[in-house]
Amino acid sequence: MIKLNKDSVSLSIENHTFNLPFLWLRDNCQCDDCRITETEEKQFLLHTVPSDISPTSVEEIDKSIQILWPDDHQSIIPISKIIESRKSRYPEHKNWEKNFTPPKHDWKNFLNNDAAALKGLNDFVEYGVIILENAPKESNSLELLSKRLGPIHETLFERIHNVSVTGHVYNVAHTSKGLPPHNDFASYKYQPSVQALHMLENECEGGESVIVDGWELVEDLRKDHPKYFEILCNFTIPFREFDEDNETFAEAPLIKCDTNGKVESFRFSNQLMQMIDPSKKGLQDFYMAYHEVSKRVYDHKYRSVFRLNGGEALIVASLRVLHARESFVPNGKRHLQDAYYVYDNAANNIVLLSK
Repeated sequence: MIKLNKDSVSLSIENHTFNLPFLWLRDNCQCDDCRITETEEKQFLLHTVPSDISPTSVEEIDKSIQILWPDDHQSIIPISKIIESRKSRYPEHKNWEKNFTPPKHDWKNFLNNDAAALKGLNDFVEYGVIILENAPKESNSLELLSKRLGPIHETLFERIHNVSVTGHVYNVAHTSKGLPPHNDFASYKYQPSVQALHMLENECEGGESVIVDGWELVEDLRKDHPKYFEILCNFTIPFREFDEDNETFAEAPLIKCDTNGKVESFRFSNQLMQMIDPSKKGLQDFYMAYHEVSKRVYDHKYRSVFRLNGGEALIVASLRVLHARESFVPNGKRHLQDAYYVYDNAANNIVLLSK
């Protein structure tokens, strides 16, 4: 059912009413003159019609809205496309249940079987983390994950980073000390959004892996301390990571939300956080909020602890999930490699595999 209003058309269908402005209707015409048939891209330019454009007539015909405009152009918009436009492309995020451990998927199946890959990527988007088991123990195997996660997102230092106590030491990860919860490269304005941590060998005592659901943590903070949440969305923090050949630095707030207020990222790295200018306005309030969120990072409600064995790869949505490592005794071989990917590529593969 359609209804013509002063500056829009109302479409009522499936217990929902769409309010469709006239400019929206003209902009979304699906005819061959307004779209590029071969690529489905739009070629109509909105500025070529008046901003106060109004249709001559509007009808619902053959499950489409057909609009005649004053210049005699006829727009046709299938109602099915309007309904589809409000549906989410990706699975909804899920909070972790008590005693959560990451869903496990077989490495070969994830790479070679589309149905298995679709299940793995769905779990990854829902929970922000999966483990691929039965992974090869050869160096640089993370290159193979590009089939499902998209190309490796290169940063400074190495394309695929080697983490061991015998390698190049430029942060605490390259020691046997405990590694606090964090996401990598908080020192980039645009942090890597996916991280794969591939354990090649793990013969050492201790060194359990820890992950933290940062999004659930900050959503709880928003409920319990809305003022603290607001402060952490607006107060910028300096972060730096460097060695003798590389330099990275960024100033950004700990929490970033989209235009609807939904949390998009939680930036947290105690080890990379730099001294804040003590004359900065709001410093005292920030530290009260930072103290509270830091305490919650260590709350068991948001944490999962497990051993990452040789031949397993932990994949985290790193703008949501913090990762950490308990201290270990270097009494055996322990070699991990990690690399970064782009979350959008991984999520959009769900769409491709669902066709």
